[in-house]
Amino acid sequence: MARKKRQTLAVAELIARKRDGGRLQEQELRDLVAGFMDGSVADYQMSALAMAVFFRGMDFDETVAMTLAMRDSGKVVSLDAIDAPKVDKHSTGGVGDKVSICLAPIVAACGVVVPMMSGRGLGHTGGTLDKLEAIPGFRVDLSVREFRTQLKQIGCALIGQTGDLAPADKRLYALRDVTGTVESIPLITSSILSKKLAEGIDALVLDVKVGRGAFMKTEPEARALARSLVRVGTLAEKRVSAVLTDMNTPIGYTVGNALETTEALEVLHGEGPDDLRELTYELAGEMLRAAGIAKTKAQALRHVERVVKDRTALEKMRQIVEAQGGDPRIVDEPDRLAVARHHAACCALSDGYVTDIDPLELGFASMGLGAGRSRAEDRVDPGAGIRLHVRVGDQVRAGEELATLYTSERSRLSVGTERVAAAFRVGKQRPSVRSRIIGTIRR
Repeated sequence: MARKKRQTLAVAELIARKRDGGRLQEQELRDLVAGFMDGSVADYQMSALAMAVFFRGMDFDETVAMTLAMRDSGKVVSLDAIDAPKVDKHSTGGVGDKVSICLAPIVAACGVVVPMMSGRGLGHTGGTLDKLEAIPGFRVDLSVREFRTQLKQIGCALIGQTGDLAPADKRLYALRDVTGTVESIPLITSSILSKKLAEGIDALVLDVKVGRGAFMKTEPEARALARSLVRVGTLAEKRVSAVLTDMNTPIGYTVGNALETTEALEVLHGEGPDDLRELTYELAGEMLRAAGIAKTKAQALRHVERVVKDRTALEKMRQIVEAQGGDPRIVDEPDRLAVARHHAACCALSDGYVTDIDPLELGFASMGLGAGRSRAEDRVDPGAGIRLHVRVGDQVRAGEELATLYTSERSRLSVGTERVAAAFRVGKQRPSVRSRIIGTIRR
């Protein structure tokens, strides 16, 4: 009893120190995380610490210590036996973000090993795993042994995070989610990097999205997060860079799992929407530079264009799909991926130019059609979603179709159509269309 009281008192002292703006030492943070995992630090104490960090922040040394402590709370994968640069990419999440599906095989085809661990969709943002599982038979739940073997054999694997990688992050995030402490840059940084550093990578490229459809709504917020991620990742002895990208409109023409996977595969055929190709090529170039394959942006772009043109990237995707139990015919014929059978059109009410498409409205509309989750345990409908027929800047006539909605439950269409209609703005003046790429932050 006396020992438990001393431990409780010590934890309370650490919380109070951070509450008052003090620093926590590396060993103190390691002890807090270890205690959180073994039960000697209670959930309410960790929640109080998160609130103290939310208001008082952490310096970079504290954030590194927190990141490494959470990384070391579970298994750390070793990929040292693979003699090639190992680079992953992480996106902070958006609407229509299917980039990973075409990015990974392109980068792997250029000679980089890509151990890509992704997540599932929640709320208005989609998840790469759900999109991959729209391919019949595709397995994302590989064991660490299967993961290593596939990386050795074909240089790329697209899988879900296993429960024994950075388990402290999952537990802490669950507390932050219900205590109003999600929007803390040090805690976001340690959450993202603890998982990625457990993968055994040499380098990491971050796609930090900014805008209405992103977690960070303003550019200053996004830059602050990007700088924190790059600095902390570098202090943790990894090569880390961040690309700031615009998320004020949906990426490409599709929102929904099978629809987005089809569109991503089109990029590997040298087709697909301009903005999706722009994002994919920019991030691929940054990954090639991080791997040492290319020294300049122009050199990296030549590598990317070559593997798309000669279909090496397409063949790499075929190998990935086959290795993970999926139907490889989908790679050559993306239209084989079926959409849900009930559909409805959303039409323009007036002549003019499309001046805005709100990604947040489309994200929630897609979720309502069955393509996303409001709770982590919800099942998704792979064929549900939205196909846009126009982009910002396009001219439209009254009655022209702006989008088609798909769902397996007809009853979902009426509310979905209302939300999709609310996402569009049509005006008399053609708006300017900006690049997706805002800037890059390196060490």
